[in-house]
Amino acid sequence: MTQVKAYAMDGPDQPFHPTVLERREPGPTEVYFEVKYAGVCHSDIHTGRGEWGSVTYPLTPGHEIAGIVTKVGTDVTKFKVGDRVGVGCFVDSCGHCETCRAGSEQFCRSDGGTIWTYNCVGRDGLPTAGGYSQGITVEQDYICHIPDSIPLDKAAPILCAGITLYSPLTRWGAGPGKKVAIVGMGGLGHMGVQISAALGAETHVISRTRAKEADAMRFGAVQLHPTSEVGTWESMAGQFDLVVSTLSDGVELDDLVGCVKPEGVVAVVGLPEHRQQFLMRSVVNDQKIIAGSSIGGIAKTQEVLNFCAEHDIAPQIEIISGNKINEAWNNVVNSKVRYRYVIDTSTF
Repeated sequence: MTQVKAYAMDGPDQPFHPTVLERREPGPTEVYFEVKYAGVCHSDIHTGRGEWGSVTYPLTPGHEIAGIVTKVGTDVTKFKVGDRVGVGCFVDSCGHCETCRAGSEQFCRSDGGTIWTYNCVGRDGLPTAGGYSQGITVEQDYICHIPDSIPLDKAAPILCAGITLYSPLTRWGAGPGKKVAIVGMGGLGHMGVQISAALGAETHVISRTRAKEADAMRFGAVQLHPTSEVGTWESMAGQFDLVVSTLSDGVELDDLVGCVKPEGVVAVVGLPEHRQQFLMRSVVNDQKIIAGSSIGGIAKTQEVLNFCAEHDIAPQIEIISGNKINEAWNNVVNSKVRYRYVIDTSTF
């Protein structure tokens, strides 16, 4: 076992504190890598604060993880010591069910299901612990190569924020001749704007105010639509082929459905706390689609890393030390970060 420094929380209302984790030595097909950077995702906060169900504490979150390989198992063929690698939202699955074979390991249908990077039970029977730590051991099939042109600190958020937006944008055809709107320009949304623009779509941002208008243009949008201003919703009626909502609260589905053209798509990646409702007639009459979207499989995650490298796309980040995690979480909840906190684990 390898001992690594980490940060953990002991309950939904408890602050983070330094701790030590024991990571298993890599098995025959496993890789151990030193975590250099870990992104702070709002999902970490929802989970850690018990907003998405039961939690096993102490909890070490983090599913936007980038680092350097230092140990490999005897049968590892995909990685070598010194490789730049990343891990996202899950670290294992059965590998044999229909969805795993199709490259959608995030939907694993085995009895154990997908093994999430934290707050789950790993193949060793122990609770999984995430990237707010200085090292992690993972099966080689669930690790991605990080292209040399992407700095490790900026690569980390692509493992969740990047794939979460790349997945619906590519699935629903964002590209030349398409008009796309990204709803909310936070950690997820600012990646979505860049990816949509790079795919060739005419890209818009729907936001409550104009506060991020200059940034939206810099990221590749052609217009920001401030919903707090009178007439904005009316001006967007039937305008878009695809609307991707990153919000978990604050916008009604009926309003978003009204923004898309006949046969248009509203893809939702945010997870509202409460049940959502919409007027079915508005969907049926114009054959519109309301779609949920999660992350992506390993192949798709590697694809978005390569895409970002090819198109010089990267998140806008702010590096923080371990002792700033508590403050960072509160800032994320209060929308005070532009646009992604990334933890430097050398500060642990």
